[in-house]
Amino acid sequence: MKRQTQIPTASRAAGDADAALNGPTALARAANALPPHVWFCVSAVFHYLGPAFAVLLFDQVGVLGMAWLRIATAALIFAPLTRPWRVFARADRAQRLLLLAFGACLAVMNCSFYLALDRLPISLVAAIEFVGTIWVALVGLRSPRNFAALAVAVIGTLLLIDVKWSSDPTGLFWAFLNGALFVGYIVIGHRVAQAGYGIAGLGAAMAVAFLVVLPIGFREALPAFSSPQLLVAAIGVGVCSSVIPYICDQLAMARLPRASFALMLSLLPLTATLIGIIVLRQVPSVTDCVGIAMVIAGVAMHRPGPM
Repeated sequence: MKRQTQIPTASRAAGDADAALNGPTALARAANALPPHVWFCVSAVFHYLGPAFAVLLFDQVGVLGMAWLRIATAALIFAPLTRPWRVFARADRAQRLLLLAFGACLAVMNCSFYLALDRLPISLVAAIEFVGTIWVALVGLRSPRNFAALAVAVIGTLLLIDVKWSSDPTGLFWAFLNGALFVGYIVIGHRVAQAGYGIAGLGAAMAVAFLVVLPIGFREALPAFSSPQLLVAAIGVGVCSSVIPYICDQLAMARLPRASFALMLSLLPLTATLIGIIVLRQVPSVTDCVGIAMVIAGVAMHRPGPM
């Protein structure tokens, strides 16, 4: 009986967030109007578009300063829409721990992600990020076709990683830490979405993330407050990096099995590579292109299982 009483509480919190977004069913209608794969693709593009622009600002505000500005922007946008204090007030102890874990994961993941991007190509960071999700996809696979799809996607990702393992040990450390935390983001985020919190839970977690990162990057972020153009650019990065993709992830997670969502994440090295070419002029090799093609093939082969 205890489990049955938790979901209505989460649903009421999510309902508050939906009501704040122009009507109690507006978000649900928008989410259901499009297939979950569309929401995922939007997330995949913005997941690296924002960070690619963030790299261009590292010289002005520092790596951790940029991470601080990204999380602060998202927290300030979500706060009036989702009212995180109400979400925590209505949650029971287990739900609060879930949201706290989600927020802490977001904070440390974003910091380690930017520290990795400062030293490694964005396509390599994305490939390592996907490696950490392999076991999530493997747990939920139930057919030979899906095992084959995963194998093809993994081989493609390994080709993207190529021979760069020893290029920068410090950068690789941050990249693998980010990859491990990305697994936590998938597992915890999927639980938040399936419990009915959705955007409300994301807003509460982002408030926690802001508190965690507050003392870490504030000093480096200070130059942005004396330059309106730099501050606007940093806010744009925050919207592209932590608002649009995380909302889209929640909309996709609510309707996709966790294993399917995890396997679709193999598209991230592809989007990262393309964005790296366009924004950062990081041109891939022939081997990288073969890896990208295999990743796409693996995702195309996959068939979602039950929720």
